[in-house]
Amino acid sequence: MELIFQNVWLVPLFPFLASFFLSLGLFFFPKSIKKFRRISSSISILFLSLGMLLSFYLFWQQITGNPIHKYLWSWIFYKNIVLEIGYLLDPLTSIMLVLVTTVAVMVMIYSDNYMFYDEGYIKFFCYLSLFTASMLGLVLSPNLIQVYIFWELVGMCSYLLIGFWFTRPSAANACQKAFVTNRIGDFGLLLGILGFYWITGSFDFQQVSKRFFELLSSNQINLVFSTFCALFLFLGPVAKSAQFPLHIWLPDAMEGPTPISALIHAATMVAAGIFLVARMFPLFQMLPFVMSIISWIGAITALLGATIALAQKDLKKGLAYSTMSQLGYMMLALGIGSYKAGLFHLITHAYSKALLFLGSGSVIHSMEPIVGYHPNKSQNMIFMGGLRQYMPITAITFLFGTLSLCGIPPFACFWSKDEILVNSWLHFPILGSIAFFTAGLTAFYMFRIYFLTFEGDFRGHFFDDSKKLFFISIWGSLELNKEQYKLEKKPLLYPKEANNVMLFPLIILTIPTLFIGFLGILFDFNQMNVDFLSYWLNLSLNSFNYINSEEFFKFLLNAIPSISIAFCGILIAFYLYGPKISFFQKEKKKLKIESKIDVIFNKFSTFIYNWSYYRAYIDGFYDYFFVKGLRFFIKIISFIDRWIIDGIINGIGIFSFFGSESLKYIEGGRISSYLFFLVFCMFFFFLYSYII
Repeated sequence: MELIFQNVWLVPLFPFLASFFLSLGLFFFPKSIKKFRRISSSISILFLSLGMLLSFYLFWQQITGNPIHKYLWSWIFYKNIVLEIGYLLDPLTSIMLVLVTTVAVMVMIYSDNYMFYDEGYIKFFCYLSLFTASMLGLVLSPNLIQVYIFWELVGMCSYLLIGFWFTRPSAANACQKAFVTNRIGDFGLLLGILGFYWITGSFDFQQVSKRFFELLSSNQINLVFSTFCALFLFLGPVAKSAQFPLHIWLPDAMEGPTPISALIHAATMVAAGIFLVARMFPLFQMLPFVMSIISWIGAITALLGATIALAQKDLKKGLAYSTMSQLGYMMLALGIGSYKAGLFHLITHAYSKALLFLGSGSVIHSMEPIVGYHPNKSQNMIFMGGLRQYMPITAITFLFGTLSLCGIPPFACFWSKDEILVNSWLHFPILGSIAFFTAGLTAFYMFRIYFLTFEGDFRGHFFDDSKKLFFISIWGSLELNKEQYKLEKKPLLYPKEANNVMLFPLIILTIPTLFIGFLGILFDFNQMNVDFLSYWLNLSLNSFNYINSEEFFKFLLNAIPSISIAFCGILIAFYLYGPKISFFQKEKKKLKIESKIDVIFNKFSTFIYNWSYYRAYIDGFYDYFFVKGLRFFIKIISFIDRWIIDGIINGIGIFSFFGSESLKYIEGGRISSYLFFLVFCMFFFFLYSYII
């Protein structure tokens, strides 16, 4: 059994080998290998499936045996500095291995059909395998140096995949934006790593926490300096997990292919930041001020993402801001010390969000032949509607993911989100209020997305010759004026359900979306009244409240507030966007609601629309003060360099030139002239001194 734990490194090696073989084929046989598309994708899927099976086996062996295994090899020796590489297998690692491999395999199977006709099909799978291998290497890392190496590899792969369609200017700009934004966080992460090495003399996770605790207990450490180091370390997860204020890259990342959006937003890049905070949780927990910053950053991110998502018309960007909001929930949970709840939500959200993104990919794939092969049309929910009758399997799986994300029992995210809401309220009521309000907004915007996409009448044919939108009001006045927008005479196309290859991952991901939340239900485990996930994560027995099986219904009663606020959001979305909207409009006329209320509502809706459309004005602020401000500052520096610094240097040169030109005419080569000039100068100085 020890042998299997010594070969954990095979899990990231399998997808890396797939990427290596495909890259060799593209390099040496660029034309021939394109004929073997299915073989190339099969290699990637097969190798990653082997890693997935090994991850499941390791997970099972850890449940029945010793939960922690660590292996290190010496890498660099320099004086007293010894850098080691290896892997750390513990409960957190094993859960993340299963999560990353399962989601990645489903994304690869889905991509086999979604990207089949793309020219860069093989290159896509090469990048995809390398991306997955980098994330798996990050998860297995036993120290901060190895984490940083794979952290940068994940960032590089995200740059390649977001800008995969680099000929599209928006995609090229998006990958650059993601790269630059993450470099800011990565620089802070590097400073934090070096700072804690200077404090503790180690990069190892356990040693850093242990030595820091000893130094802190004996007052041998500068608390201000260590706080700054922790904040710098936290800056890396802020950028990688799209936390405020470095969240701006996440919606632009939707320019990449939809399978990449599913992988980035579910189990890889954005999960890396949450994973690192969880890994360094013992260290952060010793600094209450840092924990407070983490919790408030998470709360602000959750609320900001939810408010921006309210009026998004792009299907993928709406889901992207949803990811940002849910990541805020996870960071909030970690900041208030609810370690298990944050990781629990990471797991449940990963499967639900992967299901939603792959479902959106099926919708976009079916809409492209009808409205055009451009994101502004194929991803615009205003051109959709009524897709449930044409794509029933996609619709029902998307609905399951929506219900889960809204926190409706018994779906997965209900169990984790409810725990975060309760813990945040008990920790600090203001944070709890923000979390509860955000939960209502989540239910609203998610069902807004579902209603606009799958319910009502299909709107893909109602546009004029210039393909302009007929969308009148952001709050649901989706009026189909058939006299003004006449149907084209040619035979109409309607969306079609995706093929079985694309539906298979949707159906498989529905299973954990429905049932994985039950891992967090409290039941008798090893004769203890504790949920499996808490026991597995080796938490202290005092870190959560025990609930007996008889009190399970009491737990459900305590969950009524979170369920109620979710249903309020769903009802408002149904009122504004649901298929029964005409009924509510008739009732509104019967009640004769005053027009002043309509005016106030319209002004409020305009504000929300502008807030969402301009992304809370944060991108504009950054563009004005950082991009344009930096360019203006550079122009000033260029002016100073060109006309002042270079002017002084050039002036000295010109003065020397004209001075030398003038002096050369004085030199005639006659000694008598030199003597006369010397005597004249001496006489002048004597006369001047006599007068003075």
